[in-house]
Amino acid sequence: MTSPQPPVERPAPHLAERSPSQPRPPAGAAVLREDVTAAIRDAFFQEVAEVGYARVSIQGVARRAGVGKTAVYRRWASKSALVLDLVSMVGSGGLPNPATGSLVGDLRAILDVTARALRHPLASQVIPDLLVEAARHPKLADTIRLLLLDPQRGVASAIVRDAVSRGELHPDTDPNYLLDLTLGPLYWRFSVARGPFPPDYLDELAGAAAAALRKPALVATGRTAPGDEIRRSDGSGR
Repeated sequence: MTSPQPPVERPAPHLAERSPSQPRPPAGAAVLREDVTAAIRDAFFQEVAEVGYARVSIQGVARRAGVGKTAVYRRWASKSALVLDLVSMVGSGGLPNPATGSLVGDLRAILDVTARALRHPLASQVIPDLLVEAARHPKLADTIRLLLLDPQRGVASAIVRDAVSRGELHPDTDPNYLLDLTLGPLYWRFSVARGPFPPDYLDELAGAAAAALRKPALVATGRTAPGDEIRRSDGSGR
């Protein structure tokens, strides 16, 4: 019995097999099969989870994916290029703008999305390791900041803007505090405490973050004018 062979990527199909609207592929160009690409990405995550980012090799990824190293290098020139692409994929999903109609509801929604992402079986191994490597590799840090942090700031700004329009927050509330007070504790429990969330933890965290954001101190200027009060969510202003 012969051992199974790794998937082979065939040369580009003949001109007669493509539609007139498709550009002519370069002579002898390989067709990059999506199933092979997906297998390589999955293998990379598995390798990082098992041996850590620093010890991951293209050879190890290829072996786990059941392909030759050439198949990996056709897609990514290096390990860093591969990880940057995967970070880009994660970032493309991003946080949704919840728009639930209340500040607490919006905070609870982004906490739920983030908590589910952090509970992914591989996330507990991959994300902390990548954050450590980001401290050593400025390009990786810049990519994480661009593709993950910047979109999160955009969602935070939208939540603050909606809350301001409802009278729940001061107009000068700093959206960065919103991320500090919500996602910060999650990452702490996920990366450092590494324990299960207490019952109702996300509900309590959303409520505590909303209460803290209503404090006059948490505005962009760090101060509020004397007598300048933030109306509560019920609009009473008391």
